[in-house]
Amino acid sequence: MDDKASVGKISVSSDSVSTLNSEDFVLVSRQGDETPSTNNGSDDEKTGLKIVGNGSEQQLQRELEDVLMDPPMEDQSSDRDHGEGVRNDGDGEEPVVLEASASSTINPVSVAGLQKPEMSLPVKPSEGDCEDLSPFTPMTDEDSVVFSKLTYLGCASVNAPRSEVEALRMMSILRSQCQISLDVTLSVPNVSEGTVRLLDPQTNTEIANYPIYKILFCVRGHDGTPESDCFAFTESHYNAELFRIHVFRCEIQEAVSRILYSFATAFRRSAKQTPLSAIATPQTPDSDIFTFSVSLEIKEDDGKGYFSAVPKDKDRQCFKLRQGIDKKIVIYVQQTTNKELAIERCFGLLLSRGKDVRSGDMHLLDLESMGKSSDGKSYVITGSWNQKSPHFQFVNEETPKDKVLFMTTAVDLVITEVQEPVRFILETKVRVCSPNERLFWPFSKRSSTENFFLKLKQIKQKDRKNNSDTLYEVVCLESESERERRKTTASPSLRLPQSGSQGSMIPSPPEDDEEEDNDEPLLSGSGDVSKECAEKILETWGELLSKWHLNLSVRPKTLSALVRSGVPEALRGEVWQLLAGCHNNDHLVEKYRILITKESPQDSAITRDINRTFPAHDYFKDTGGDGQDSLYKICKAYSVYDEEIGYCQGQSFLAAVLLLHMPEEQAFSVLVKIMFDYGLRELFKQNFEDLHCKFYQLERLMQEYIPDLYNHFLDISLEAHMYASQWFLTLFTAKFPLYMVFHIIDLLLCEGISVIFNVALGLLKTTKDDLLLTDFEGALKFFRVQLPKRYRSEENAKKLMELACNMKISQKKLKKYEKEYHTMREQQAQQEDPIERYERENRRLQEANMRLEQENDDLAHELVTSKIALRKDLDNAEEKADALNKELLMTKQKLIDAEEEKRRLEEESAQLKEMCRRELDKAESEIKKNSSIIGDYKQICSQLSERLEKQQTANKAEIEKIRQKVDDCEHCREFFNKEGRVKVASSAKDGSDEDTDEEKETLKNQLREMELELAQTKLQLVEAECKIQTAAWLQCSTY
Repeated sequence: MDDKASVGKISVSSDSVSTLNSEDFVLVSRQGDETPSTNNGSDDEKTGLKIVGNGSEQQLQRELEDVLMDPPMEDQSSDRDHGEGVRNDGDGEEPVVLEASASSTINPVSVAGLQKPEMSLPVKPSEGDCEDLSPFTPMTDEDSVVFSKLTYLGCASVNAPRSEVEALRMMSILRSQCQISLDVTLSVPNVSEGTVRLLDPQTNTEIANYPIYKILFCVRGHDGTPESDCFAFTESHYNAELFRIHVFRCEIQEAVSRILYSFATAFRRSAKQTPLSAIATPQTPDSDIFTFSVSLEIKEDDGKGYFSAVPKDKDRQCFKLRQGIDKKIVIYVQQTTNKELAIERCFGLLLSRGKDVRSGDMHLLDLESMGKSSDGKSYVITGSWNQKSPHFQFVNEETPKDKVLFMTTAVDLVITEVQEPVRFILETKVRVCSPNERLFWPFSKRSSTENFFLKLKQIKQKDRKNNSDTLYEVVCLESESERERRKTTASPSLRLPQSGSQGSMIPSPPEDDEEEDNDEPLLSGSGDVSKECAEKILETWGELLSKWHLNLSVRPKTLSALVRSGVPEALRGEVWQLLAGCHNNDHLVEKYRILITKESPQDSAITRDINRTFPAHDYFKDTGGDGQDSLYKICKAYSVYDEEIGYCQGQSFLAAVLLLHMPEEQAFSVLVKIMFDYGLRELFKQNFEDLHCKFYQLERLMQEYIPDLYNHFLDISLEAHMYASQWFLTLFTAKFPLYMVFHIIDLLLCEGISVIFNVALGLLKTTKDDLLLTDFEGALKFFRVQLPKRYRSEENAKKLMELACNMKISQKKLKKYEKEYHTMREQQAQQEDPIERYERENRRLQEANMRLEQENDDLAHELVTSKIALRKDLDNAEEKADALNKELLMTKQKLIDAEEEKRRLEEESAQLKEMCRRELDKAESEIKKNSSIIGDYKQICSQLSERLEKQQTANKAEIEKIRQKVDDCEHCREFFNKEGRVKVASSAKDGSDEDTDEEKETLKNQLREMELELAQTKLQLVEAECKIQTAAWLQCSTY
């Protein structure tokens, strides 16, 4: 692929470039890369320790600080050769020199949070360079592009080396916080085997160099931001687990794109090209057969933040998987014979059920990582599968006990020298059991290994593609199992030549007990501890715990013997609490919840050490994760709880061990018990006097048990405090593998702190032969590097703990040595020249005075800062008080107005009540008056009715009487008819009718007047009732 085309793609998609051929580590799709990181190996200042006695303070302090310090920079041997040929960048163009002026500053830092800045440029020689190459030797001849007059802004440690977000964040911080200017010239090679070099622009001498294969990522600042003229690259520092980012700035913004283009050219997958005219016949391999060892390892989530390898049954040769648990597959590929081929990358990891599976029936897994192992011998691919996927349902269904399943795994690799990808297929047996089933059967190694024989054919020169690295094409690929089956069945097929005894000597994937040939110390928190345990042991522990819970005040008799064999990992949390006497620790739990809310005077030291505690353990390596958060709270709570001792270096390791087995409240309780009841805090008191007593006891025990080693240490002037300070102060938790650390804590909680002497003597006794061959520097390096690595194997750790448990060290003997030490100290004090004693005391007081002066300066600075802050706060408070006073006055005025309004309303209410009362009285009087009128009216009406009825009755009687008389009179009868009507002339009749009508009209008028009077009375009555109701409603509303 053309260089310009590749860079064009890069510039379109992103402003960053990542290597594809790094032999250290390649992230494929890692979640959480965007999380800002902090340095796990800071070089900032450490908590000072004041130590007097056995050895100088400086020596012992260096040993104590080594608990939490990064290993020093040392020259490392190269694990990769430099390029055999060089070429110009682009299409044959000459190296370009871009002239740019820059006037920025430098502030190299080693912590992402910008704590204490280093005032020097990190310088380390390139791996693979000559040993006599100094940081200021002239640059070697190399085809490269040189960029002049750049400014180096500094470096910082990062956890996510390919995170563009974190790189841009660090670029912004370093650009804004830089303080010292350093102009440099940058040389970027055109080949992947080259080296990026920083040169002094004045003398053209080399300041620092970084091999391309250790550079993982290159990024530039976004356009439109202050960092648009900056670029940075990340490189693996020490090993693949520590990374640094270097940031540069140039004044000409266009130069940044050209620099990124040069890095993209160097990142190409192959650089071993020579001009066509100089191409010779490729090196002939030993044969056309290349042997590979491919190993499969299956890991399951153990609930502690990391994945542990599943066991493999020796009898059935099958993996035992647990149902419904997240799993990962790890593939180790190692070439064992012939010329080494370069594995470029893995582009597919597939899985399927059954054997002899077709390619179409296999399903892709999610790739997590790929890259070279730490020793550079194997290529490691890690993938995970989704348990909920229907394709992998077979691993979620429990397998009958008398059956096994076949599982086929395939990995597709791109090999630089081979034309097409190569697929290795592994067929293994598995059994799926219940997630709660105990793993009690004996198991062998936890991987399945298969040997493959790859037959290649060289491609002729004329058939090769231009600028291609491919030299071979695949003829056939055959596994050792297939070869054996072919031999057994005698099937006619191609007979591949045997590889001698290589098949039986092919190593398995790197195990923890494999010795590494580098000088890097073992990171704290290393090693996997399996929860698997034999069923018989679990039953024994179950019976013991059942009896123990009946009477927690008395330990069972068989407890000590069981603890010496090691507490099962699944039971350690419960057993440790019982051994420490924390079964009834409610008061400590409540105390802890209060303590974490308080401020600690040692908060900065705690925060600094948290990031450097167990960096190799998944639970604690994430900055701001649950592990670091719980660890910080425990250390902070103890520093407040124990004001005399506070927080000391090394406590975080012990707290981290406890956190891996129990919640933080219980972990705090056990930590308090270990510090107080087991006497660990005594080692930190009185200028570490008790610690030096322990050193003396250890040397006296060495004199008795290992006299030759004791004499050798005397000859080379190696004292106990130089190598054993970590053992006592951290209880071996700082540097040794977790399997061994957990077993030591088992014994310590059961038998006391004197167990440290047993373990220390065991370590010295087992390594005596090696230590007798060392000088002073070699012995210190052995204790720091080689010794912890020897016990990565569980077998070695078990043998050491058995030896330690079998050593009989009586308390009487330790008391005797303690008495000797105190007697010796008294004699030294008596025999010491007073002048020397006073001089030493004077030096101590001077140091204390300097320390106090420094503290005084810090306090004075803090006081001034506090006064300024208080003045500012006071001004703000006064402004706020003025505003509140104004608001108070306004509120008071509103209150007065409200009270006046209230009085006015009360007066109106009283007047309204009085008016309602008067209206009510008036209405009542009207009602009484109307009632009397109505009564009179009714009485009048009654009297008139009675009178009318009487008058009518009298008139009827009189009329009847007159009619009777008329009927009796003959003369009158003629004038009346039978109805009683008068028979007279019409004129007389008319006159009579008029009289009758007039009388009727009079009566009608009287009746009409009476009805009108009655209607008026009723109307007045109704009006009175309405007034009464209105008055009553007003009275009710008032009250």
